[in-house]
Amino acid sequence: RTTCVLFGDGAGAVVVEANDADDVGIIDFEHYVDGAGGSALCLPAGGSLHPASHETVDKRVHYVKQDGGTVFKFAVRNMEEVCRRLLVRNGITGNDIDLFVPHQANSRIILSGGDKLGLPREKVITNIDKFGNTTAGTIPLALDDAVQQGRLKRGDLVLIAAVGAGFT
Repeated sequence: RTTCVLFGDGAGAVVVEANDADDVGIIDFEHYVDGAGGSALCLPAGGSLHPASHETVDKRVHYVKQDGGTVFKFAVRNMEEVCRRLLVRNGITGNDIDLFVPHQANSRIILSGGDKLGLPREKVITNIDKFGNTTAGTIPLALDDAVQQGRLKRGDLVLIAAVGAGFT
């Protein structure tokens, strides 16, 4: 009951293709993985390690378990740190960013991350109120919303960030 209201059901995809244009493309990327938070955001049973059984269903271990405070602090801190490293490494500031498209896990995480990066709210896309947290679908859905709203155009400088399950 404490987590089901947070999640939505959705999917999306983004096609990335080679491009010869000098003004269009991916500038930089950072993949930071930290599985230390596995116990704070997990699905304890399922898969081959703990397949569904009468016992696991009775124990209700096939539902998402989350320590909200721990997840919130980790997400805000790490989203900001990774984004800041990318900005500094490329000589970019929040003023240069046209749109920030973060993972739609929690509106407080999104807005706090944007504030810490010095991004005004109009440069931060949120749609969690519309879809909930669709996990891997949040960024493609947010990108589509940005296009539909006229907030994302060819040549825009976009910062995309995500923090995921187990804190990966």
